[in-house]
Formats: sequence, structure tokens, C-alpha cells
Amino acid sequence: MTDQAVRCYRHPDRETGIRCSRCERPICPECMINASVGFHCPECVREGRRAAQAAEPRTVAGGSVAGDPRLVTKILIGLNLLVFLLVQVLGPRLAYDLALVGRACNGLGQCVGVAEGPSQWYRLLSSVFLHQEIWHIAFNMLSLWWIGGPLETLLGRSRYLALYLISGLGGSALVVLLAAPAAGSLGASGAIYGLFGAMAVFVKRLRMDMRPVLILLGLNLLFTFTWANISREAHIGGLVTGAVIAVAMAYAPRSHRALVQWGTCAVMLLAVAVTVWAGVADISG
Repeated sequence: MTDQAVRCYRHPDRETGIRCSRCERPICPECMINASVGFHCPECVREGRRAAQAAEPRTVAGGSVAGDPRLVTKILIGLNLLVFLLVQVLGPRLAYDLALVGRACNGLGQCVGVAEGPSQWYRLLSSVFLHQEIWHIAFNMLSLWWIGGPLETLLGRSRYLALYLISGLGGSALVVLLAAPAAGSLGASGAIYGLFGAMAVFVKRLRMDMRPVLILLGLNLLFTFTWANISREAHIGGLVTGAVIAVAMAYAPRSHRALVQWGTCAVMLLAVAVTVWAGVADISG
């Protein structure tokens, strides 16, 4: 009586004499994956990768721990400085092309702004990187460094970048909805106020002393509502957007953390789109 032929566990029609060096399941040449000792089957390789990922150090919000925990903050500051220098070199025309407006028309009937259609929607984001006065960019970049760096460490790069950009878009959306259509808006303040909101949420989450962050936030809100030529809509829109995203980042259950966090980012992007659509409809009407 002959022995039954050994067949690949994934391809029963193929005979084989090779087994996985971890689980000892028979595997054919198509299923063999080179390992340091022998060959592994696809299931063992997947399990090994999952175990390795689970063992990686994570931030408080579940992001990957980076070698340079302030890299994204440095890049954002660099982009803001680059746009500022370009405006100084090329003149106010560049600022006019990048600033956020709902709709502004010249005496010839030529109009620009978000309400003019998709070709102008870039202003929702380009304005977040635009500054004209030295005091404006200096204040914003110092705030970004002081608040953004610690938040990037808590969140990880991808979550932190999403928080910053969506907060900036949230501020732009509220400007389109509530501000005068021809009123220009520029600066990183909406995104930075989103970081203020996120910092308050994480200070609460980590059970740290809330008083310093509340005093800082209160002073900035006082500044927002008492100084002239300040885009209150951008500040409030960014603050609310950042705080909502931060709640998801800080309190998402571990079992579904990524789903809750990125799902909340998607919902806030949808809210931005709906707010902009409502603002454009009001301007066009």
C-alpha cells in the first residue's frame, strides 16, 4: 500500500515535498516565501507582519513614532516662509491670486473667488499658507512651533498633518459662509486655532493642568474679537474643526481607533464641503 501523496494546503492539486518551517504545512513552489531558515507559508508571513506592527511603538493617538517628531511642523513652517518670500519678491499680485475671497469683481466685470467655480477652489487652501506682514507670519510661525511640535509628537505625522490641513479648510469654509464675499482672508491662523483646540482636548485627555492652555486660548480669543482686520470666521472655524478632530484622535476606542479617527476626518471634510457649498449658493443667489 503506497503512502498518500503530500499536497500543498493552498493548492490541493499540486504534490510537494516542502513544508513551512514555522507551521509545517505543505507548500508548493508558488506558496514558498524565503525566510532566514527554510521557507514560510503566506499565512505565517502575514501573522509575522501583524505581530511586528503591533510591537512597534505608537504615539498617544496610535500613530507611528518618528525619528524626528517635529518634521512635519518644520516643513509647514518652511512652506509658509517660502510663500511669504515669494510674495515679497513677486509683489501683491501673487497675494491677490492666493488669497481667499468668495467673489470679487473689478470695474471690467472680471471676477475671481471660490464662487466662480472649481478653478478657484484652490484658494481655500492656498490662503492658509499666505502672509503679507512680517508680524503676521512671525506670530503664526512661533505659535505653530510652540503648539504644533508637541501635538505632532502626540499624534504622529499623518494624523497631525490631517488635523492641520482640515482645520485650515474649516476656517476657510466659515469665511466663505459668513464673511462679506469680497472680503479677503489669508494666514495660517485658522489651522493654528485648530491646533489650539486640539491641544485643549489632549491636555484634558492626559489629565494635565488645564489652566495654562485655557488662559492661552482665552487670550487668543480676546485678541480675535477685539483687534481690527482679524478674520474671526477663520479662527472660529479652525478652532471648532480642530477640536472635533482631536476628540476623535484622543478618545477613539483602541479596537477601532484608526476607523474612528480617519472617519471623523472624512466627516469634517464633508462638513467643509457642505459649508462652502452653502456659502457659494448664498453668494451666487
